[in-house]
Amino acid sequence: MSHRYLLFHKPYGVLTQFTAADGRPTLKDYIPIPKVYAVGRLDRDSEGLLLLTDHGVLQHRLTSPRYQHPRTYWAQVERVPDVAAIAQLQRGIKIRDYQTRPAQVRRLSPEPDVPPRDPPVRFRKTVPTAWLALTLTEGKNRQVRRMTAAVGHPTLRLIRVAIATLSLERLNPGQWRDLTSGERKALGKMVRLRL
Repeated sequence: MSHRYLLFHKPYGVLTQFTAADGRPTLKDYIPIPKVYAVGRLDRDSEGLLLLTDHGVLQHRLTSPRYQHPRTYWAQVERVPDVAAIAQLQRGIKIRDYQTRPAQVRRLSPEPDVPPRDPPVRFRKTVPTAWLALTLTEGKNRQVRRMTAAVGHPTLRLIRVAIATLSLERLNPGQWRDLTSGERKALGKMVRLRL
């Protein structure tokens, strides 16, 4: 059986579902391929890389906490985090009743070249912003936003730039494409599946 594997650059404001949502944009507005489903989710106010497939075993291996595959995000945060705040994020943060796993976190300098967002992030002359790259091996609901807020740097904009071996490169917001054979092989090797 032949499976489909798609990469999609989800724009801000798009819901990660195919069913109608009271006039709000969904995946159905962008992807005309039947019977593929998002592997994991991105909140409506988050942007970036989404993998879609009809391969159920792959979906399970990429979403199960047991497999701990990496996901990388770029977060634009309020104010410039100091070394202590970044170290806290790297060690893990207590969020409500949950301790996050250690994460790879670094400040992006220079700031990344990202497409403009509609609507744009609010600008305040008196509050500088900074961009962080965070690589997590878990995906709790709104985790990056809760982590940065816990160390005093609320997230203003969040873009997922990588899922495991897959990257957002060469995809503009709203664009999608099939995985290349090389991407399928690398992903399959990581999750121990033949794709």
